[in-house]
Amino acid sequence: MSTHRETSTRRLTAPDIFARKGGVPLVCLTAYTAPMAGLLDAHCDVLLVGDSLGMVVHGLPNTIGVTLEMMILHGQAVMRGSRRALVVVDLPFGSYEGAPEVAYANAARVMKETGAGAVKVEAAAVIAGNIEYLVARGIPVMGHVGLRPQAVMADGGFKAKGRCEAERRRILEDARATEASGAFAIVIEGVAEALARDVTSVAKVPTIGIGASVGCDGQILVTEDMLGLFDWTPKFVRRYAELHGEIDRAVGRYADDVRTGLFPGPAEIYFAKTRQA
Repeated sequence: MSTHRETSTRRLTAPDIFARKGGVPLVCLTAYTAPMAGLLDAHCDVLLVGDSLGMVVHGLPNTIGVTLEMMILHGQAVMRGSRRALVVVDLPFGSYEGAPEVAYANAARVMKETGAGAVKVEAAAVIAGNIEYLVARGIPVMGHVGLRPQAVMADGGFKAKGRCEAERRRILEDARATEASGAFAIVIEGVAEALARDVTSVAKVPTIGIGASVGCDGQILVTEDMLGLFDWTPKFVRRYAELHGEIDRAVGRYADDVRTGLFPGPAEIYFAKTRQA
């Protein structure tokens, strides 16, 4: 008789996510820290360690300055804080667009040092060969088409895509090339609603929308946006909480208590033990 006991929840894998095409919509959110990953894990199918951490956590103006080391550090934290969701780590700008051997070395390092289940790249037809190279060598890849934050310098800002026929054709081409190269899922960001539906209808892999369409196979948001931690949020974000105000009020009460001598009080102070007779 076996004495083995199941001590851990099985973590979702890239094939699990791939199999969800056309099924129950995938729930995805970003995560950058162990505590947040722990809170999100029970509710999410995918936790994305997005390079948006450069802006959300580190105060950078965009994602261009994010390094491989930053992604690995946060990826390790999210893996420690989660048990069930597939953890996907973004490959940062400049780490995968050149020679396929370099893309593989960087992706393999992320996988080995974090234990994550997949990487994500901002996909265009021109890097389809690199995606195919990674997938052939055992690295699950999630693509990302439409508004690509790593292309913000070339685009002149964060602008919705697919509103003209030329952009529509290019994004469809990017999505087809990304799927053909072996990506197991595709994020569609900031595109015209009809285009997101078109990509989803022709793609044989799940699509995950952010500022796209309810017709996608799943949705993702930056968690801090969804929780209302910032004064401003993009048009496509629905705020499910207003934590910015809650935190401001809580810190204000703490500051008042410190300045007036109300904190710490008897309940928060250690006292010497009474000597026993």
